[in-house]
Amino acid sequence: MPHAQGPGGRDHNITGYMMWLAGAGVKKGYRFGATDELGRHATEGKMHTMDLHATLLALLGLNHETLTYSYSGRDFRLTDIAGNVNRDIFASCS
Repeated sequence: MPHAQGPGGRDHNITGYMMWLAGAGVKKGYRFGATDELGRHATEGKMHTMDLHATLLALLGLNHETLTYSYSGRDFRLTDIAGNVNRDIFASCS
């Protein structure tokens, strides 16, 4: 973030953030999405947190839909009832 909360503080941004991934089947040199010029808001390739979790689990070789447990008659999982794996960032296996 280009600014901070008060002197020496830091800001949390829920509308646009970056994450650097390397290895684990991620495309080399690939960039997914973009933010505005200040880095505050996502402008391209927006991804929901549940989709990010599903994608990271898939990169680890896990199926997020099978990581389900039942509690009080309801099924729970990290990606709740959503979560789509974004395979655009996966390196090809050729």
